[in-house]
Amino acid sequence: MAEDEGGAADSNVLRNKRDATRYQILVQIAERQPAVSQQEVADAIGITSQAVSDYLQDLVKQGFVQKHGRGRYEVTKEGVDWLISQTDRLQEYVQHVSTEVIGQVDIETALATGDVESGQAVSLSMVDGTLQATPGSTGGATAVAVTSAAAGEDVGVTDFEGVLEYDLGDVTIISLPRVDDGGSSAVDPSTVADYAADHDLVATAGVEAYAAAQAADLDPDVRFGTPTAVQEAATRGLDVLLIAVTNQLAAHTEKLRDQNVSYEMVDAADH
Repeated sequence: MAEDEGGAADSNVLRNKRDATRYQILVQIAERQPAVSQQEVADAIGITSQAVSDYLQDLVKQGFVQKHGRGRYEVTKEGVDWLISQTDRLQEYVQHVSTEVIGQVDIETALATGDVESGQAVSLSMVDGTLQATPGSTGGATAVAVTSAAAGEDVGVTDFEGVLEYDLGDVTIISLPRVDDGGSSAVDPSTVADYAADHDLVATAGVEAYAAAQAADLDPDVRFGTPTAVQEAATRGLDVLLIAVTNQLAAHTEKLRDQNVSYEMVDAADH
């Protein structure tokens, strides 16, 4: 495989700007070959058309690109081999960053209950489904702030120690038949309103369920993506009333069982 005076075959495109540009140009040629517009390549990678022309001449000399006439180029086997070698190294680097760098820095977002400085120890708690960070390390679960924040602002925290203790929320599910079997009319609005008063959130799954909530003078907190939303809310300690059409129940109960969240089924026909 051809090499230039800088040892291109052994270089890393993240360390060498010239090789990084060659890499991008080769990729652009491979995508467009054989008809290659130097201006399109220049626009794609953010350099001038003249610079692309200069690089192309160099790539042809190195044997990475063949020229078949004006504006017609093709990446050679040597060029493909070089691209593969650099891509493999990039993939190895990305894997390293993902698993050994980012994976070691587990940062969560909390709501500051008081003024917090970066590097300060904080105590963690779960309140109304939101992770909260209180200055000081007197709680059972602690962390270290990685950003500064005023009271009421979001703050990044890491280096967790201890156990964050809180109870999972409960889910009550009012099941409704489809519209052709009665829909929202199958449940008494006052029953829905009474259940809602004892829960932190109301979620509806299906138009019939939304109509039942409206009849009870309720504005649902969640109407879309309810299987995941209800599960997430319950695992954060919130009690949820879910009004759902029967054909949507399985998707919700499966999610809840996955997180060991308890739930009670209420048949609308019984009320």
